[in-house]
Amino acid sequence: MRILHTSDWHLGRSLEHISRLGEQREFIDCLVKIADEEDVDLVLIAGDVYDTYNPSAAAEELFFEAMDRLGGKAGRAVIVIAGNHDNPDRLCAASPLAYKNGIILLGYPGSDAAEYEVSAEGISIADSGPGWLELSLTRCEQNAVIITMPFPSESRLEELLSEKADEAELQNAYSEKVGSIFDALSEKFRNDTVNLITAHLFLLGGSTSDSERTLQVGGAMTVDPAVLPEKTHYAALGHLHRPQQIRSAACPAFYAGSPLAYSFSEAGYSKAVYLVDALPGEKAEVRPVYLDCGKPLKKWYADKGIQQALEWCEEGRDPNAWIDLEILTERVLTADEHRTIRNLHPGIINIRPRIRSEEAEVMSPESREGRKTDELFRDYYKYRMGVDIPDELMEAFLELLNDDSERDDADNAKDKTRDNDAKTGTVENAGDPGIAKGPDGSDKYEGEVDPDEA
Repeated sequence: MRILHTSDWHLGRSLEHISRLGEQREFIDCLVKIADEEDVDLVLIAGDVYDTYNPSAAAEELFFEAMDRLGGKAGRAVIVIAGNHDNPDRLCAASPLAYKNGIILLGYPGSDAAEYEVSAEGISIADSGPGWLELSLTRCEQNAVIITMPFPSESRLEELLSEKADEAELQNAYSEKVGSIFDALSEKFRNDTVNLITAHLFLLGGSTSDSERTLQVGGAMTVDPAVLPEKTHYAALGHLHRPQQIRSAACPAFYAGSPLAYSFSEAGYSKAVYLVDALPGEKAEVRPVYLDCGKPLKKWYADKGIQQALEWCEEGRDPNAWIDLEILTERVLTADEHRTIRNLHPGIINIRPRIRSEEAEVMSPESREGRKTDELFRDYYKYRMGVDIPDELMEAFLELLNDDSERDDADNAKDKTRDNDAKTGTVENAGDPGIAKGPDGSDKYEGEVDPDEA
């Protein structure tokens, strides 16, 4: 069985208010060509089809066109799961039509693929239940058992985990919950089937970029790769935008990544889809197919000033790219200079002047003296990015700052209490199960390892 794995299309996403739909259409053309030329049996789309809960009509039209071109062709099946950007109900609204073309749309963890009947020639659901299905394709000698995990938020899992106050406890509880689902569903895997997972989640150890919107502040909604069942031939993952293998997983687990670079933090990333050849009882063969659709994102840093930036534009440097331009300069750029640069290179998205005097001021010890941390952070952000910090990012920074302050206060209070107890001699440690006596009579705290004992 040959599987094509893709994810994170983010149809309708723009780059600084510039539509990428034309580039996304190029990707669909490329994907259909790969599926046809490689004679793919099954396409797995691992979430974030759209960029927002309420996609534009143009974005939905492009998705429907893609499904029409991919699904039902010579018995090829397509399975699509919802990501954290997708509205599960809206994504699945087309199911009555989609199933007729061998396209299975799943919105929630625990969705049953047999809710509608697949009537496409050569494709059938042999068996199914909440969160899994067995797919039969006449073009393949073996069936595939597929565990499906659309984005598993607390609300979509229909279980409240966030009552646990400690972030580490919450992360463990979430990972264990997802792991228990995988463990139970993996009982459906057999020795005579191709055993697959498609899931939209964040596995620990994955490399992120700025264009993924975090699943939860602090990383509480991350999953231990060890929870993926070892019997899995291939885990087709979505959410992270860089193509990558999670090598700490117990089975072959890959993020296909986004087909286009969606932020300048992804400048220079390769983009890919994965082709997987799998047979029962054998190790799957996985190979990337690199994409050349869409415009690349480039960063320019003109450290010699505006004249250098103008020369690059006049030379025709990176003519087919979107550009983030940073200019080291002695002064603020005029409106005419901005206009000239943009006219010379229409692909320039951002022009960020980095003024030497402001740089020296921001970095000098004198400028920091007596100022609050949040003020310094605001100044540094504006110096680095050329714009004021967004309110939501500032709020997240202050939240982290407050958490650190509370921990420091708690640690200081413990130290002060311990010092006072030592001076008065009121505590001998005998009654405290968390403290043991070291060989020299000093305190040794539980969990602390002496070098000689390591």
